This record gives sequence, structure tokens and C-alpha cells, in this order.
Amino acid sequence: MKKILGLCGALSLISGAAAAETVYVTAARMVDPAAGRVIESPALVIEDGLIKAAGTAASLAAPEGALTIDLADRTLLPGLIDMHVHLTGDPTKGGGYSALAYQKERSVIWAVNNAERTLMAGFTTVRNTGSDGYEMLAIRDAVNDGEIPGPRIFVAGPPVGIVGGHCSDNNYLPPEYEATGAGVATGPWGMREKVRQNIKYGVDFIKTCSTGGVFSKGTLLGAPQGTLEELEAIVDEAHMRGMKVASHAHGTIGIKNAIKAGVDTVEHASYLDDEAIKMAKRAGVYLAMDIYNTEYTLSEGEKNGVMQESLDKERQVGGVQRESFRKAVKAGAKVVFGTDAAIYPHGDNARQFSRMVRFGMDEMQAIRAATSLAAEALGKDGTLGCVAAGCSADLIAVSGDPLTDISVLETVGFVMKDGVVYKNE
Repeated sequence: MKKILGLCGALSLISGAAAAETVYVTAARMVDPAAGRVIESPALVIEDGLIKAAGTAASLAAPEGALTIDLADRTLLPGLIDMHVHLTGDPTKGGGYSALAYQKERSVIWAVNNAERTLMAGFTTVRNTGSDGYEMLAIRDAVNDGEIPGPRIFVAGPPVGIVGGHCSDNNYLPPEYEATGAGVATGPWGMREKVRQNIKYGVDFIKTCSTGGVFSKGTLLGAPQGTLEELEAIVDEAHMRGMKVASHAHGTIGIKNAIKAGVDTVEHASYLDDEAIKMAKRAGVYLAMDIYNTEYTLSEGEKNGVMQESLDKERQVGGVQRESFRKAVKAGAKVVFGTDAAIYPHGDNARQFSRMVRFGMDEMQAIRAATSLAAEALGKDGTLGCVAAGCSADLIAVSGDPLTDISVLETVGFVMKDGVVYKNE
């Protein structure tokens, strides 16, 4: 059989693994988040982008002629999933009014670069929760067609929201410019039309906003956005067409309105009270809480051109959100890994793991939040975020043991997506 040692060059691995019909992967140990266990001396057989068989090196032999990848003393895990990114964003170039200095087309170039950075950081799947237009559909399709490297991308398109709200309208320009976002609408039928438009152009899910946000001008974090009737129209139209709905919601009332309307995930969920947590649990709603990026915003935001208003709102919400995270985890709510990458640099996504552990999760819970539980939220459980037979061959490896030191996930040395190796250092 052909054998590739664990530290050979990434480029040769990409061509080798892509060309081989069968790949045999071994490592020192493997974390299986779905089962909540660690497997010593694991072995996986990869064929046609899927895990065909999973076992141990003692029980599962390498098929004849297979390309062998020996990861030596490293720990193998499923590819990671970030449920909240904006690949078209660059925090060093798009803070506040400084974003207006760049052509919209420039963001597509950023997205290409950010997609590769994200993949190389070990995130083989992301959910792109909104962009100005439909440019992310082209990025998604280019990745899927093998034209550019990147994670598997679920795309929302323009967020659907109210006039002057956080979704699609950023409110930076005065009225003479007549600037209105592509997803802005009024009333339930207007909201339905925007959902239909997004579906027409090929989005994977729908994003809306039920409160104000940190980085929109003149919106209040605690103030609800959209009536319950409007939110219900968005959800009904999306669900009728087989689409899931994510709602940006910081404030308590807006969180509850989103859950009442039937959304599938709540983004940020900063001001959770006990009733909101109970509602989320009862409805099976997933919470994507971005508890790392406050550090980046408060340390680098002013230099990057972030508005003073946004910095003030971040100071107001960052600590509260972390306490809400702690309460939600303790109560057993479904909390998934979502970072709002673009608020901080893409590729640093894994820095959030240590904060998740610091604020209430154990290491296995944090890993599960970015693998099997995130896959469940996407409706892809048993396909993504897993290491069993039949799962997509999305794998990463790190030196050390993430169950004793979660920070090792910040330095991923091996990345495979759909059976193709993109990195092996």
C-alpha cells in the first residue's frame, strides 16, 4: 500500500488524496462528539468523500492499495462547524463608515481569502448568516465546484428585516442617498416577498432580525424589530419552502418573539432570562452565542473605524451575553458554536472554544457544539460533525488532547474535507 507520513507537504497530499479511490487514516486517538467518547488508535476508511468504515487500527485493516495517512500522535476529530460567519467582511477594512470607502465587489475578494483561512483553521462547514447581496452564492458554488478552497457554506443571502433595522439597513447614509438594503420590507406580505426572492436566487436558509444590533447605526439592542405577525410570516414562508430561519436577537423581548414565531436558531441571545431559556428548550431552538468577539471589538475596534456608538453598545452587551451563555448551558439549552467572524479576523474562529469552557461548558460540550450539535441544527446530523460510517469525510487533527486543553484547537495541523486533504503540517 502507499503510505504518506504525517508531516509531508500539503500540496502533494491534496493531489494524492484527491486522486486515490480509497484513503486509510490512523491517529493516536479520536474524539467522537456524537457518542461522547474517545477512541484510542482509531482507523478510518475513506471512499468517495465519505467515511466507509470506522474502527481501530487493530480491528480495521487498510484496504489493498489504499493511500495511508498516518497522523502519528495527533488527535483526530470531525471537521468543525461555525454557525455564524460573514465571509464577505474584514474587520480591519469595514468598521463603521470606513466600510463605505470600499467597492462592494472588493468584499468578494475578501470572501475568497476568508473562505480559505477558515478552512485551514479546521472549519469544514460554516453558515454565512447574511451579506449585502447574493455574492456568497457564487462563493459557495465555486467552493462546491472545486474552483477555490473553502468550507462547505450554507448561505442566507440578504437578511430580511424592517426599514431602519439591523438586517440589511445599516442606516449610515443620510436620506438623500435613498439607501435601502436588499432584504428590507414592511408588513407580513412584504416579508414573504423578500423570503421568496431569496429562495428564488438559491439561498440555503433565511436570516432575519428581531432586535437591534451592535454594528447598526441608531438601533437599540433591547428594542424589538418586526412585529410578531411579520416574524411569523417570514418563518411560515421559509418553512413552507423547506428553509430554516435564523433570527438575530439581543434583547429579551425580541428573543421571545423569535421563538414564538418558530425560528430554528437565535443568534447572539444576549439578554436571556429564565423564561426565554425555557421557551428555547421547549421549542427545540438552538442558540448561537458569539462570546469571543467582544474582546477583539473592544481592543481593536476604534483603530478599525468602528463607531463610538457601536463600541458603547459592545461594552454594554459583552459581559451580559457571557452570563447568559453560562445560564443557558447550565439549564441544558442547545447552545451551538457561532462566532460572528468578520467582527474579528477569519481564521481565528477557534479562539472561542476557550471562552465557552471558561463560561460553563466542559471540553466535550464545547466540541460537540461545533460538531454534532451544530450539524443537528443544520438538519445534517449523521452526515456532518461525526466520525462514523456514512458521515462526510470532514476531519481535522491537532497535537495534544483538546479534552484536557481546549486551546489546542486553535492550531489545527491537518484538514480533510470531503475526503480531500487540504492541510497536513
